[in-house]
Amino acid sequence: MDSAAGPARSDKSRRDFLKLAGGLGLAAGVVASAPPAFAQKLRNVQMARSLSSNATLVVAFNGTQASKTQNELAKQFEARYPGVSVKFAGYPAPDWNGFFAKVLTQLAAGEQIDAVNVATEGVQLFAHEGLAKPLDPYVTRDKAELRSFFDDVNPILIEAMMYQGSLFLLPTDFNAGNIFYDTALFEKAGVGRPAPDWDQQDFVNVVKHWANQQNVGWDWVVRLWGSWTSWMYANDANLLEEGRWPGGKWLWDEFYPGSAAPYKTGGYRWGHPTANDPATVEALQFMFDLKKQGIAPQPDLGGGNTLQGLFSADHIATTIGGGFWAGGLHQAGMKPGSFDVQFFPKWKVQKMLFGTAGYAMLKKSKNPDAAWEFLKFITSPNSVSLLVGAKAGNVSTPARRSLVTAAAYAPTGPKHWQVFYDSLDKFPNTTAIPAPYYYEAENTAFIARTTQALSTGNAKAALDGLQVDLEKLAK
Repeated sequence: MDSAAGPARSDKSRRDFLKLAGGLGLAAGVVASAPPAFAQKLRNVQMARSLSSNATLVVAFNGTQASKTQNELAKQFEARYPGVSVKFAGYPAPDWNGFFAKVLTQLAAGEQIDAVNVATEGVQLFAHEGLAKPLDPYVTRDKAELRSFFDDVNPILIEAMMYQGSLFLLPTDFNAGNIFYDTALFEKAGVGRPAPDWDQQDFVNVVKHWANQQNVGWDWVVRLWGSWTSWMYANDANLLEEGRWPGGKWLWDEFYPGSAAPYKTGGYRWGHPTANDPATVEALQFMFDLKKQGIAPQPDLGGGNTLQGLFSADHIATTIGGGFWAGGLHQAGMKPGSFDVQFFPKWKVQKMLFGTAGYAMLKKSKNPDAAWEFLKFITSPNSVSLLVGAKAGNVSTPARRSLVTAAAYAPTGPKHWQVFYDSLDKFPNTTAIPAPYYYEAENTAFIARTTQALSTGNAKAALDGLQVDLEKLAK
């Protein structure tokens, strides 16, 4: 039977642990006051002994087979917890929606999955459907151990991992929608670095330098994260009403006391659709206006790879990108100094959208204790650096602020790497992408209606259609 402290230990397990401690010449009281590193070793043995000798922890991710980094992390975890093995199970898909669909299919078929990599797009899906296990009792129990983690993570990211007052994931990384620009194209056109508080008109004045030229001033991709939706956010609009669930006091009072910041809630509560709000329509129309002026081409309908390739070939002056672009552009051959980043411009407001990711523990996990230890392990500084940070080549922005440093970005750039985390620290109104539990259908409708708008040139009619689509889904 589960309790607030997780699955109950057997009396035999407790006796074994105390016997082990006694054999080492330690009484139970001494164990409690032992040095942290030694106490952790004893705890690891206790946890391992509560599991069968051949316990396997299955961790699902979007991919074909485990990477070298994942294998290394598995070995490190297994060395820490003898008797527990980690299997990274890959389910390849072109996007988060496809990956989540495959995971749900495997769960329905009875496959064992203990933990799964989940981004903002799926947090409410896994929570709402009762697939993910709330982490509240585990976090409360291990609050002393987790304090350094929460001290290192902006609470905006924590709120995005909550639903109806409960926490479902510990974030490993995030990406805010910033403006990347090609420094060579800027220098050639005599354009300087934009100011941090630049606005929409400043942006137009910059990108019009490449109007009707071979190089384009602005390009984007049809997707919900970081497309015309970034301009929608800057125009103080959204596809859905931005509400908040009550609750979460148990977490905020413990780890982020003394602040009245707006993010101290029970998580996003996405409300009534507002897809055809005048400000939303205006944002999409702005994209059409840039195209009519010869500043932007027809956007790509695929993922971001095509856009990244064009940017690395010095074909695009500006576009939206997150911290993952640092590693992507470096891998594409761009050297430090050949690109840089700035906050997204102000329109009615200056705020950025973001998405974050982490690992969820599934309710049907056969090894919840091991799964919880894995969730803590995977958010350690070493693990995050190996997964997404400096040791991984900056393929995403670490959720841990201490890993976003000059030394981390020296090999890849950009020069103004501080923009990544400052998008959270300096802009408390920065908001997660609208990802309700029906996100998959919402995203499909969004892409279809944006494509309709591009083909007809009628933003209002397309977003009227999207409004109808979303109202049906919201019911």
